[in-house]
Amino acid sequence: MANPLTPDSRPYDALLLVSFGGPEGPDDVLPFLENVTRGRGIPRERLEEVGAHYHLFGGRSPINDLNRRFLEALRADLAGAGLDLPVYWGNRHWDPYLRDAVQRMAADGVTRAACFITSAYSSWSSCRQYRENLYAAADGVPDAPRLDRLRPYFNHPGFVEPVVDGALAALADLPDDVRDRARLVFVTHSIPTSMNDTSGPHGGAYLTQHRDVASVVAERVHAVTGVSREHDLVFCSRSGAPHAPWLEPDVNDHLAQLAAGGEVAAVLIPVGFVSDHMEVVYDLDTEALATAEKVGLEVRRAATVGTDPRFVAAVRDLLLERAAAERGESVARAAVGEIGPLWDRCPVGCCANPRGDVPAIGGEAAT
Repeated sequence: MANPLTPDSRPYDALLLVSFGGPEGPDDVLPFLENVTRGRGIPRERLEEVGAHYHLFGGRSPINDLNRRFLEALRADLAGAGLDLPVYWGNRHWDPYLRDAVQRMAADGVTRAACFITSAYSSWSSCRQYRENLYAAADGVPDAPRLDRLRPYFNHPGFVEPVVDGALAALADLPDDVRDRARLVFVTHSIPTSMNDTSGPHGGAYLTQHRDVASVVAERVHAVTGVSREHDLVFCSRSGAPHAPWLEPDVNDHLAQLAAGGEVAAVLIPVGFVSDHMEVVYDLDTEALATAEKVGLEVRRAATVGTDPRFVAAVRDLLLERAAAERGESVARAAVGEIGPLWDRCPVGCCANPRGDVPAIGGEAAT
């Protein structure tokens, strides 16, 4: 069996970091939100309401700066492992755009690139849509490289272990008299219930994957602290029409309910996010912590994985395991929890687009 840490990236001659993008100044906010919501009929007044969140932070999302730091750490990690591999970066909704990244790779002579997406779970919006975006970005570009999406990594130890440590650090920051009574509240981005129902090849994967990771983290925290804690999965950042059902409960409603039920403390664990972008710094650090203070609940927010060296190294591990598999070698794939490592190529029908079939990279061919 091949060692997945062997520094051989063949057949890949580049790595592409794929992310969401965000505004970098006040004048960018509305154009960015228009990009995000194009075709969905969202009224301008609603975009302005959401835009106000960004203006609390100078009209600048943290996400691009966070990706720049991640790129720096990733390039250093690859070089330290003896991998002379260029790393590109492209966003779905803001500069640098995916199409520009593909054009740069083509101009540089890249023939095949592995794509790491800053979204760890399965659903249309968190996986399939990125695969569609990658197809569209390469479509019609002369000499565009082949693009391969690296597998979902929600249960890779390099992601999960920093989440555990973040939870432990947040617990340690709570007052002594409430620490052992603190509840673990795992938070992720809400999606329409219909999207969860079609996530993965058989439906329900989005929720199942989050619950699996939450159970692993809760068990690890128990093992370290010796305290058994209740844990919950809650949601933030709902953006759909009020009449359409989305995954619940909302984190603010849940915190209020915990306080009403006599709970005294909680740790918010942003397990659905890889860095402190807007859903974390506004939805959690601003709104949710204000709710906690209002209802008298002692709350700390755990760190996201960010540029933790274990998470950065996980990208290298995913790259090398996929490269070995493409060379026809057997590889050991790291995963924790009950689900196990997911596929390199998504099954037919996986995470179906709610608006109909759209071409995407990285899927099995229909038979």
